[in-house]
Amino acid sequence: MLIEVPRLFCWSGFMSLNISIADLARDWSLSFSDLDFVNARSIATRLGLSVQLKFFASRGYFIEKISDVPDDAVNYLAEQLGGARSALSADDFSSRSGRRHISEILKYLGFRRMTRDDRDVLSSFIASELCPKGLQIGSMIEQAFLWCRDRKIFEPSRQELNRLARTERQRFLDTFLGSVVARLAPETIAMMKSSLEDADGPRGYNTMNASAGQVSLDNFLAVTERLAFIQSLKLPRSMLLVPGKGWIDQIVRRVGGERASEMRRHAPARQLGLYAVFLMAREAQITDTIIDLLVETVHKITTRSKRKVVAGIARDIEKVYGKERLLVDIATAAIDEPSGRVCDVIFPVAGQAKLAAVIKEYRAKGALDRRIYEVMRGSYASHYRRMLPKLLSVLEFRSNNTAWRPVLNALEWIKRTLDDGSRFVPPFGVPVDDVIPAKWRSSVIDEKGRINRISYELCVLSQLRDCIRAKEIWVVGADRYRNPDDDLPRDFDDKRASYYSALNLTQDARTFTAIIKAEMERELRLLNAEMPHNRHVRIIDQGENRISITPFQPVPEPHGLVSVKAEIGRRWPMTELLDVLKETALDTGFLSAFETSASRVALQQDKLGRVDKEGFQIT
Repeated sequence: MLIEVPRLFCWSGFMSLNISIADLARDWSLSFSDLDFVNARSIATRLGLSVQLKFFASRGYFIEKISDVPDDAVNYLAEQLGGARSALSADDFSSRSGRRHISEILKYLGFRRMTRDDRDVLSSFIASELCPKGLQIGSMIEQAFLWCRDRKIFEPSRQELNRLARTERQRFLDTFLGSVVARLAPETIAMMKSSLEDADGPRGYNTMNASAGQVSLDNFLAVTERLAFIQSLKLPRSMLLVPGKGWIDQIVRRVGGERASEMRRHAPARQLGLYAVFLMAREAQITDTIIDLLVETVHKITTRSKRKVVAGIARDIEKVYGKERLLVDIATAAIDEPSGRVCDVIFPVAGQAKLAAVIKEYRAKGALDRRIYEVMRGSYASHYRRMLPKLLSVLEFRSNNTAWRPVLNALEWIKRTLDDGSRFVPPFGVPVDDVIPAKWRSSVIDEKGRINRISYELCVLSQLRDCIRAKEIWVVGADRYRNPDDDLPRDFDDKRASYYSALNLTQDARTFTAIIKAEMERELRLLNAEMPHNRHVRIIDQGENRISITPFQPVPEPHGLVSVKAEIGRRWPMTELLDVLKETALDTGFLSAFETSASRVALQQDKLGRVDKEGFQIT
């Protein structure tokens, strides 16, 4: 579904960007001194001069392309100058008059040229403030221009700032990777080199970079082996906190996109540093993957068992219809002849076969949970139980809520007694309370009070799944399943009241839940009132999904999109999308906004030429 989002301001040109009212007032308002400076020039040059003035004052560099200037900003400046807007052209900024305007603006704003000492200070700023954040080159250059602007320093060369930013960025990366390698033990280095050499082995580079695949026991065991290998390396995970998250993401993307042969071409220190950072980040990803597989596996066991049991019940019994009417007939006959025999009074009303069917149906339904659990237990014991030792050997579960401590104690007990071959164990020392649901207690604890080990393990895994999904239990070393407290600001305890106030929330738990309940009740009442009158919604009596919703009609395409498609079809009929993208890139140069995550590029941007359909380069 395509949704048109209204926006306050936009400007024409190649880039469709937005400018807010606050930004318009802050960055493009002319002061009285600005008006005196601009009005001292000829009328024909005032608008171009004011655009160049405010653009430089807000960004620290002068206009390079007309499309960089917001159209609304030009209109706003024209209104302040008291005249109608005139068309801007490239000559307003690149002609001799435009270059003279630059000199006048620098003199008016009190800027000076950058000196060697300024460049050294800027290099230190880039190295200490910008590089650790992992910003892209374009963002670093923008920040460098703002640094110069705040100090009234003019740096005319974007290429020079580009070179300076890339130099400091590369130096920071080399220093960081060197510090990572310095923390690696000799045996760790040996195992990492072996992993790169035997890339396709069970501990090889390609295996570490591979996806987990579909939910299956074999894939689960394979992924736990990968995590066990990474944990055996004892990598310095604290080093991931040194640079910004942007650095880690870039390194992971870079290493993940290289083949093992390309990794081996790096210098030894750089090779090990990149691979170590990749494995440290990969450890959290694999941990999340294992949790996903665990959650899906337990869900798979449950749903398949339920489906199997329900299908078996449907085959075993014939549903008895009219039980309420049958009950009324039996009660009437019993009241009419209270002293009669069952065979004389009840059987003529309800035959023996029908009463037996009622009893069979009741017993089948009453034992549904128990039968489902028995099927689940059989599936787990015969196939999936092999995953439990691997799971407990590589993952560490914790909780910030003492209410779920019994589940953690149960996991610890299972881990301690994995080598015990007893099928039944006495209940002494086994966590039972708040671990075994009441509906499963008879299946886990036999009539002698003993604990069925396999049933207990399955019960604990089911409880663990529910707790993980609710984030009541978290996993050490995970990313998506990490400690929920890590998602809070570091100063949350000190500024709790201000954060709650900013979110417009109350700190009282009862009041908070009362508000949620009231909102849910209001919405449910509204749903109950509106649903009977909604012709697109039907309530059905059979099947698992009892609510049927009529599919929505496709939303009409926006007029702008229709126009774009028509124009593309007119300009490039019978042309493939890839060719359109290539020609657009060659005409506009938008690919220059993308940066490679590698240390080099195979073909420089200025070497690219047009390629025809036969694959020949057109220079």
